Amino acid sequence: MDSRKPTVTAAERAQAQGVSLRRIGRLFTAHRFPLAVVTAIIVVSSVLSLASPFLLREVIDVALPRADLPLLAWLVAGMVAVAAVTSALGVVQTWISTTVGQRVMHRLRTDVFAHLQRQSVGFFTRTRTGEVQSRITNDIGGMQSVVTSTATSVAANLTTVVATAVAMVALSWQLALVSLVVLPPAIHLTRRVAGMRRRITAERQRELADLNVTVEEALSISGVQLSKTLGTGPALVDRFTRSSERLIDLELRAELAGRWRMASMAVVFAAIPAVIYLSAGLPFTAGTLSIGTLVAFTGLQSGLFRPLMALLNVGVSLTSSLALFARIFEYLDLPVEVADPEHPADVTHVRGHLRLADVTFRYPDGAGPAVAGLSLDVPAGTSLALVGETGSGKSTVAGLIARLHDPDAGRVTVDGVDVRDLRLADLAGIVGVVSQETYLLHTTVRENLRYARPDATDAEIEAAARAAQIHELITGLPEGYDTVVGSRGHRFSGGEKQRVAIARTLLRDPRILILDEATSALDTETERAVQRAFDTVSRGRTTITIAHRLSTVRHADQIVVLDHGRVLESGTHESLVEVGGRYAALAA
Repeated sequence: MDSRKPTVTAAERAQAQGVSLRRIGRLFTAHRFPLAVVTAIIVVSSVLSLASPFLLREVIDVALPRADLPLLAWLVAGMVAVAAVTSALGVVQTWISTTVGQRVMHRLRTDVFAHLQRQSVGFFTRTRTGEVQSRITNDIGGMQSVVTSTATSVAANLTTVVATAVAMVALSWQLALVSLVVLPPAIHLTRRVAGMRRRITAERQRELADLNVTVEEALSISGVQLSKTLGTGPALVDRFTRSSERLIDLELRAELAGRWRMASMAVVFAAIPAVIYLSAGLPFTAGTLSIGTLVAFTGLQSGLFRPLMALLNVGVSLTSSLALFARIFEYLDLPVEVADPEHPADVTHVRGHLRLADVTFRYPDGAGPAVAGLSLDVPAGTSLALVGETGSGKSTVAGLIARLHDPDAGRVTVDGVDVRDLRLADLAGIVGVVSQETYLLHTTVRENLRYARPDATDAEIEAAARAAQIHELITGLPEGYDTVVGSRGHRFSGGEKQRVAIARTLLRDPRILILDEATSALDTETERAVQRAFDTVSRGRTTITIAHRLSTVRHADQIVVLDHGRVLESGTHESLVEVGGRYAALAA
């Protein structure tokens, strides 16, 4: 048993039970007109197709016995015309219904992706990346057949069933009664099968998510390097194999759930024509049915079986797909912890005066506050250095300034405006962050830089690269700025990636620059190169530097020593060394 296999939580069970068909139906609200056209086409097609058995009855009972060749020709032409018209209408119906279904799928995918983009960093630290990817790809992909064909399939088959039943009653109500007596047990059986498949579908999607997590963790560049250096490749293969084997079992169970029950119903439906022939010879019907009526009726009855079984199977598919809808709606219903304000402040000329006033913040799973009653004042254009031991709250302060989190108490302001009153996009243009973990996209250097500002010109990109002291290195590459950086930028060294990240941040020209442990993993020579870039780009900006190496912060206008989210000491490098406190001990 894999200990990492996710379990079903109470929240997931409640969500699965709470999905309503009304909410699913609202996905199609914007497409009412094309669906109405499809429904009209379905009704016309169903009614037209019912003409064939009546034409057949006339052929057998009238045209052939009388040898009426003109009538026979008209009846045969009518049968061909009905087939041609219904086929053409079927093509139009498929085109419209598929278009509607694909648009609904597109809207669902983009809504989930956009809503996840609005989630806080905390959500992604709590959630496995593979799980998020699985919801968007596997779950929404699994819903495609239901979304694209269910509405039209229900309408088409229901109309056909009703129209066929009416025609059967019109031909012979006695035989119709015999044919339709199997409906109640068929509906009951379908409901039981649907419940079975819904439970299996939910379990299968969780297993798919776990498989997706394994792939994402093991086959990323970092995961591959880790597995090779630790020799965990065989264990990962074994984990993947076990998960894949569980999927085989779940797929088989999903396909075979209720198959024997539904197969028995198929046998019953197939036996109905024999019962009809037997009924036609019984005393109470003998002599009352013509051969043509009997043939036409059995044709209708055979035609009833296909749409009726399809309608029952649609019910099974729709019920089992509720597990998929539950997983998608669970993400769509996630509250947005860090959202844009309803009435955002208009910020045009930003000087960069940063203040934290009595700020307190606690992580949801934290034992105590990461920041407690913290107050800082950083005038525009000055530099602040935050130092302290690991876990002292330095990176949390950076996250609060960039509004990756919102404080539980207190305020973070820029030029006197609370950052919660600014649009997130506006704040991202004011506050630029360069962290230790530089993430580069698997594309060219130029596109990595333009990611920060899509409208940036080539000249602006090169100017930012020069300021970050990386332009010469880029132009020395075989394809210059069009060189592909590789997965997560692994073509570059740590210091080179840092300088690309600096250039990317500079393209937004932020008034406040946060350097979060940006040189802690670099060697001394590379650190000097990156530090020179920092010195260049920091001029005229409000700069917050977070560092373990005090050599990078000794020239800051003010240095604050944090301890468990509180200010322990503050001052300049010289004054703090002279005091002989915690900073002096760190500097020793």
